[in-house]
Amino acid sequence: MFTILVFLSLVCGLEGADVVLSCSLIEEGGGMGGMMGGAMFKRTPSTLVFRDLVGNDGLSPELVTPYNPPETPNADDLIFELTLPSIQVPNADLLLHADCNEQEVVCEISRYVPRGAELDSLPAHFIGSVQLEGGGISLTLVLQTLHSETTQSDTQPLMQSKLNLPLSQSGTLRTEVVFVVFSRVPSIVAPIGGDVLLDCGFRQKNSVPGQDVALEWRIQHKGNGRKILDMKARETGADVGQDLFVDREGTSAEPDLLVRDGNASLTLRRLKVTDEGTYICTVGSGEFQTQQIVQLHITQPPRITLSEEKLTFQDTTPQKLSCHCHRYYPLDVQVEWFSQAPSEEEPVSLSKESSLSSHRQHSDGTYSLSSHLTLQPDKNPPGTVITCRVSHPTLETPSDATLTVDKPEPQTAFWTIVLMLAISVVFLYQAFKGAEN
Repeated sequence: MFTILVFLSLVCGLEGADVVLSCSLIEEGGGMGGMMGGAMFKRTPSTLVFRDLVGNDGLSPELVTPYNPPETPNADDLIFELTLPSIQVPNADLLLHADCNEQEVVCEISRYVPRGAELDSLPAHFIGSVQLEGGGISLTLVLQTLHSETTQSDTQPLMQSKLNLPLSQSGTLRTEVVFVVFSRVPSIVAPIGGDVLLDCGFRQKNSVPGQDVALEWRIQHKGNGRKILDMKARETGADVGQDLFVDREGTSAEPDLLVRDGNASLTLRRLKVTDEGTYICTVGSGEFQTQQIVQLHITQPPRITLSEEKLTFQDTTPQKLSCHCHRYYPLDVQVEWFSQAPSEEEPVSLSKESSLSSHRQHSDGTYSLSSHLTLQPDKNPPGTVITCRVSHPTLETPSDATLTVDKPEPQTAFWTIVLMLAISVVFLYQAFKGAEN
């Protein structure tokens, strides 16, 4: 669990908050190169401080205090101080309420080299990944270091021991956001046959008018991946030009929204099971390029039917009842059986007495399954309610299909019908004989 600390500060007359995230600095070269199952990366504890994050209407000033850096700067500390607002970070204020909503924040930072730059060139760049789990914003931030301030021109700044970069007087590595790719809905559920909008956007500091913006969407699923959209857009006067490649019918992105509003969202129409997967939105503009991940889950609730509309025991012969679950997705489904006789206060589980068919997969990727139950007349008197209960991820609550055991038809009625038929036969025979005479 990553710690989130929220502090209050005042900037330019606006009430803002400082958010402190416990992060990990990710570096290559850790572990044992994978030979012994060790990690290929090394993690070093670090801290990311969002300064003056506006949008804390739900926070009480009595509950928070200004963030104060360590009294004694330490060259070994890794504190990334992010000054806001350098560019707008959409919905970043959701981080203020993560603790109250019991949401975990995952934060990772690593070195980043812009296009055309050298690894050790200054200013230095880092890429920060901040994800609010359980629903919320997901951010990929390109951070650029700022010049450290000194009290005297001949004073040498303290250098961070691991990164060999100058620290501020308070011992933090001061940075600003120069590029961000974000998704406000990084996980979405949609039904088969429907349409969906995969949310992705970007912001850039000091973007150049007429500069190309490159957008690529890829899908990864079960180890396979492919590009489904590749777009290059640019603003030329009042128009927006584009070069476009699409590898899925019903797929689109808006070039004018991409260039003018930073909207890189992808529309998918007429969804199929094969559209489920991990979508990677990659945006490049100028010297920066980074990506965001959106998970798409395809669903289809089961249609539930019973093999019989009514159930009657005429004698001691057992009867078979089937519960059919038609065309659902994903695969996970659970079928339970219950019976409740008129004399019973609670239903009795019959699931152990039932059997399941194998899953049947249809051409559209959905599944069907049947559960079978043999009912004994002595254990299920008239008035007994038989319930097939189906649970599936698409159902908020389990869905029931029920029927009630009917009373058998009286035997006297059967013999009455037989007698009436016999009388009719005799009457017709006598009438026929009379006609012959």
